[in-house]
Amino acid sequence: MNRKTTWAVWSVIGVTVAAIVAAFIVTEVRRDRTAAPPVLFEVPPFTLTNQAGVPFDTAILRGHVWLVDIVFTRCPGPCARMTRRMAELQAALPPATGVRFVTLTTDPLYDTPAILASYARSFGADPARWNFLTGTKAQIGFAATNCLKLTALDKEAGKMESPNDLFIHSTILVVVDKKLRVRGVIETEPADSLPPEEDLRARVRTNALPLIHRLLKE
Repeated sequence: MNRKTTWAVWSVIGVTVAAIVAAFIVTEVRRDRTAAPPVLFEVPPFTLTNQAGVPFDTAILRGHVWLVDIVFTRCPGPCARMTRRMAELQAALPPATGVRFVTLTTDPLYDTPAILASYARSFGADPARWNFLTGTKAQIGFAATNCLKLTALDKEAGKMESPNDLFIHSTILVVVDKKLRVRGVIETEPADSLPPEEDLRARVRTNALPLIHRLLKE
């Protein structure tokens, strides 16, 4: 199986699993916001390279609650909004909480550590708390789809709305507990009409912060 086919297979699997996970967590949240969030799945170990060019292993996140998403730096669509939402959560969760943040790129051929470092700085990312990760396309595909159930799919040329409209990818934040288990999925881009920026910010904070604080107590 060549890399292009493998990437597509991972993407199809990711779409299916992510939809199931998202539907399940919405049901659980509606049922009881005070209950312990369910364990959706465990995150298998993976290794990538961060914005400092340093190998990053998920083992360093054990003992921390962390959030992860997937974007690409030349994205003309939702990526900047997603990164702003993550930056706002970083600001709302002081370093003393121990919460960590992880962003994968769908575009590893372009998003080198240097490019990711510049992108991270533009959003005020704290390098001690927030890792932007790249690697080979196979490594990204494995980490995103197999480990985190995130979608990453090359966009067909005929469906691109601009030269940089390169990928279809998840727009969720995945919330992982201290034992490397996924406990929640937060949608940053509602499937219906896109709400105003302030409403979108409020929705993400309202859904994410109670869940994170609940996990910090475990």
